[in-house]
Amino acid sequence: FLPPLFGVRKRISDGRGETTLGPLRFPFDVVGLDLRYRSPLSGLVDVLEPDGDGFRGYATFRGRGLGRFALSRAEPARTSSLT
Repeated sequence: FLPPLFGVRKRISDGRGETTLGPLRFPFDVVGLDLRYRSPLSGLVDVLEPDGDGFRGYATFRGRGLGRFALSRAEPARTSSLT
């Protein structure tokens, strides 16, 4: 059992992406709705299912369930300008 992982982000583009936690970055490949992690997390797969405007996710390692999560699009960062 893991507590909520605040600050974890996923960036996905062109069939690949990465999960970030602070300065740590973990690359993955997108295969259908699966996010298949590369080394050093080989064997870890996030399985996604559409859910409204986002996705429900199930983290698995070598086919065994590890946990669940929700995935939603992050709001773009706001910028301001001084005039």
